[in-house]
Amino acid sequence: MAKLYFHYSTMNAGKSTVLLQASYNYRENNMQTYLLTARIDDRAGRGRIASRIGIGAEADMFLPGDDLFDRITDRISKGPVAAIFVDEAQFLTRDQVWQLARVVDDLNVPVLAYGLRVDFQGNLFPGSATLLALADEMREVRTICHCGKKATMVIRQDEQGKVLTVGDQVQIGGNETYVSLCRRHWRAAMGDVATGRD
Repeated sequence: MAKLYFHYSTMNAGKSTVLLQASYNYRENNMQTYLLTARIDDRAGRGRIASRIGIGAEADMFLPGDDLFDRITDRISKGPVAAIFVDEAQFLTRDQVWQLARVVDDLNVPVLAYGLRVDFQGNLFPGSATLLALADEMREVRTICHCGKKATMVIRQDEQGKVLTVGDQVQIGGNETYVSLCRRHWRAAMGDVATGRD
């Protein structure tokens, strides 16, 4: 039985590396995969998934208004697909996550989504929230804070390295913009402003 998987983490944990390795494993066994990535994130180039360690692959891009069930059905009509891989899954809409669930349930094709769980303010991304609700299996891709503890949060900083506590939920960036931290160090960096205490 096919399943909907959600592989989540903070920034710089190696999600894209894990995705690319898993896709390679399928292809090495003569099974085709279909890769999708958010059009909004073009740091690796348009229509490309790449890791910080230098590996990459071409991928189709999705926008918030795209019907992913239709896109995947169209791709499958051109030849068999053993698995669907979605990078930057935090940018999926709620409807798109349901469309991916339909791919699993109705087309019996596994979908492996990789993305951030929370933003720099500690809030769930809409796509991630829906994946947490609907995924058959969830796996954490781990990275560490500078203190050695597991990093579960991320801060956003400006060009001078100053921590930002307000701003749009989505701002594309890499190591120059985001730093992964454990919750305790994230709270300290944020001035404990996001804990809900008065």
